[in-house]
Amino acid sequence: MSNLPAFGIDLGTGNIKIYNNMDGTIIREKNMIAIKNKNTLLAYGDDAYDMYEKAPSNIRTTFPLSNGVIADIKDMQTVLKCFVTDLTSSTKYNGADFYIAVPKDITEVEKRAFFDLVSDANIKAKKIMMVDMAVADGLGLNIDVKTSQGVLVVNSGFDTTEISILSLGGIVLSKLIKTGGRKFDEAIISAVRKEFNLIIGTKTAEKVKIELSDPGHDDSSDPIVYGRDIVTGLPVERKIPVELVETALNENINTLIDNIKVILERTPPELAADIYRHGIYLTGGSSSIRNLGKLINKGTNLNVNLADDPVSTVAMGLSRVIKEDNFRSVAYAIDGMSPK
Repeated sequence: MSNLPAFGIDLGTGNIKIYNNMDGTIIREKNMIAIKNKNTLLAYGDDAYDMYEKAPSNIRTTFPLSNGVIADIKDMQTVLKCFVTDLTSSTKYNGADFYIAVPKDITEVEKRAFFDLVSDANIKAKKIMMVDMAVADGLGLNIDVKTSQGVLVVNSGFDTTEISILSLGGIVLSKLIKTGGRKFDEAIISAVRKEFNLIIGTKTAEKVKIELSDPGHDDSSDPIVYGRDIVTGLPVERKIPVELVETALNENINTLIDNIKVILERTPPELAADIYRHGIYLTGGSSSIRNLGKLINKGTNLNVNLADDPVSTVAMGLSRVIKEDNFRSVAYAIDGMSPK
């Protein structure tokens, strides 16, 4: 194993996660940037998210990723460089190896954009390797992905959900659908507007979703939201019934379950037998949504194993690729490309 510093990068649409082999830590922050007057970096990560939906018109707050792919490479390079600089500021940094998790169902052009992102970000990349996100997920869930057993991993993120069948260190089947945390938030916003003539922000919807997903939440306690009344235009406070939120989320959850069934219908019989024995592995930032595991279990008749730390599973998998020689072979380079 090389003594060279190495980073494992999971560029989620909602959160960026970076494993640092120099101290064994994983940082996790919002994948967001705030730019003032078109070209001045104001904030990044959680600090930028604090400004989201609150900033004046001369401050632009955006997510550089959309639907799992890079929407603004310049902004994403800025965010990545800032975090790598933060992580290496206390050491003598002469470059590092970078391992990037990428979705399976993206084009070669989109995959090369991930390579170019790191190569051109001025962060002294010595080696740039790709790892399929579902394989990293499997490793992060402590599954030996190199065996012949079939494993079904469902990673529900901010913009997308990736449903994958793993076997022998690779992906047998994969499907990327545009259903994730953002869709769940939009469903809550729409339901509250329709039911109460009340406009709430994305952050408020997300807060409601997280509050109801908390295992310790009392179901007799309805969440309180603050928003703007459409009729009077005035700010108001209102209790939102738990049942309204559940109903709002169910349509998107049903879409997710239908797509899991599509993958299962296409799964070879021997792998299907393995999946029946082991169940579904559920991970990703949106996997802990209220009743999601129970509803998937009800819809597929399969046990659902929920990750202990679903947001960091991919980064934990990348840490194993970096640390354990046995799993180094799941990382691959993009043909004809090397760091500049």
